[in-house]
Amino acid sequence: MEENLTYENAYRELAEIAQEIETESVSVDVLAEKVKRASDLIEFCQLKLRATETEVNKIIKQMENPPA
Repeated sequence: MEENLTYENAYRELAEIAQEIETESVSVDVLAEKVKRASDLIEFCQLKLRATETEVNKIIKQMENPPA
């Protein structure tokens, strides 16, 4: 995965790939390549969401239990 890939860019690219596949505008020759890329992007987005959820939960815990 690219170092500077953002969630928004990954999501946008996924939407484009999905549309290409749905409208059958992608050739059979590159279909497997597109599906592989989509799989990688989905994995990236899932990891990003999990990391964000963990960070948000950590912040909420700190807010609920401020240091004395």
